Amino acid sequence: VQLQASGGGLVQAGGSLRLSCAASGWISAYVMGWFRQAPGKEREFVASISLTASTKYADSVKGRFTISRNNVKNTLYLQMSSLKPEDTAVYYCAAGSKSSREASEYDYWGQGTQVTVSS
Repeated sequence: VQLQASGGGLVQAGGSLRLSCAASGWISAYVMGWFRQAPGKEREFVASISLTASTKYADSVKGRFTISRNNVKNTLYLQMSSLKPEDTAVYYCAAGSKSSREASEYDYWGQGTQVTVSS
């Protein structure tokens, strides 16, 4: 499956953005996740959603971000609210067969979309 992330941009602190990840194939068979990577830092887990729509979040985004999926449209979403400058990063969507916070467990990756939060 090929993934294409979009929706990033420049936003002021406290603002909101919605990221989308469009898949070329059926995502209904995959666990889907969002990761992010800031300059000079390792890629980190943001959120994941299982086949049964069970969700997991990093502590740093819990209560501010919401992950969702539309298996009919083959699209993954990340609604981000109350954004902070420390949320600035390239955001990647990913698909895998196992619900995990580890990037190594995901088999397919999108190209990334830049999110910049100004203070």
